[in-house]
Amino acid sequence: MMTLLRQNSELKKLGIWNWSLPAFAGKLPDGRNYNTCPSAGVCAQACYARNGTYLFPNVKARHQKNLALVLDDLPGWITAMQKELSHNKFTDAWVRIHDSGDFFSPAYLAAWLEVMEAHPRTRFYAYTKEVAMFREIVEPRPPRNFWWVYSYGGTQDHTLDPAVDRVADVFADEAAIDDAGWHSQSRSDLLAVVGPAPVGIPANNIAHFKAKQAGRRWSHWQASVDAARSERRARSRDTATSSTTNTQPT
Repeated sequence: MMTLLRQNSELKKLGIWNWSLPAFAGKLPDGRNYNTCPSAGVCAQACYARNGTYLFPNVKARHQKNLALVLDDLPGWITAMQKELSHNKFTDAWVRIHDSGDFFSPAYLAAWLEVMEAHPRTRFYAYTKEVAMFREIVEPRPPRNFWWVYSYGGTQDHTLDPAVDRVADVFADEAAIDDAGWHSQSRSDLLAVVGPAPVGIPANNIAHFKAKQAGRRWSHWQASVDAARSERRARSRDTATSSTTNTQPT
């Protein structure tokens, strides 16, 4: 039986366990296409989980094996995860769901909720861009041992309200977080869900990602992309309307 929960180098220092899927879109060894982050927006262009150690063949293979288990036998995955969490080391421990990937389907999210309900002494948390899915499935009756934060940079950003929702945004650096009056989670990843809000995350020091971000917050970057897309659609509609009008018989 494969080990389902591990500790990456950053989370291990905090005593946090994690469950990982391959980030964003790709192809499994058997040829199946997947997208574990269906609501990803600009985040896909600067995702730390699409860089560095996450691309090592052994790491990538492990994450893909996790995904295949979920896709091929979700009830079996629930049983295996519950068995692993029954070990004493997970009592009062924290588990981060997805240091890469996201809740890619309602059935998969429901499976995690079932696991949480069965293990009330383990604490779970996650970042997610699946806002609509959480509104429908999680928010009406959240497990008491589950904390989450909606992270900007996705296609559902426009549905978030920082005055109501717990949100996290990626900034160029710590100074930008301070200037915005947000609260950094750099000292501990858990601050994203249990610290003061709203939450700021400094961008990873990855040159080509920082160049794409160009000093912007992910929320602002996403908003500019959304605005440009809306403008293109409006121009396309105007062009179609004009063409229809010009071809009407006189």
